[in-house]
Amino acid sequence: MATNNRIVDTEQALEQLHKFIAGKKLPFTASITDGKHRTNDQNSLQRKWVLEISAQLDDRTPEEVRGYCKLHFGVPILRNENDVFKAEYDAVIMPLPYEHKLKLMMVPFDFGVTRIMTTRQKTDYLNAVHHHFSEQGLILTNPEDRKYGRAA
Repeated sequence: MATNNRIVDTEQALEQLHKFIAGKKLPFTASITDGKHRTNDQNSLQRKWVLEISAQLDDRTPEEVRGYCKLHFGVPILRNENDVFKAEYDAVIMPLPYEHKLKLMMVPFDFGVTRIMTTRQKTDYLNAVHHHFSEQGLILTNPEDRKYGRAA
């Protein structure tokens, strides 16, 4: 089964989607998610925080931090808001032991979590990551400081 994800943010993209749907053979299943796709700034901030968290904890690689965050913060957000994601996650990953779930969040498996988030979902995710690790005393770059070129 093939999945085709599209960001529709212009009239031209909407026309392309109409053409794509009109050309599909029946039956097929369609899902539409309201909201804008995550931003490059959000992705950059996530990558920066993963590096900062890994450096401060000193017992996890950046990829392990990324996998942990996806599993603990991203999965709950998407399971609550995305029925297609919930069904796929619950069928494939939910029955597995914790260690396997964590490995599936990381390369080379890299189960899609943050890449399918909207900007609001990614904001919720980043807020959860910041809250969790700040409570542990870690210092993470303030996105407002980055925006204005100030040091953290």
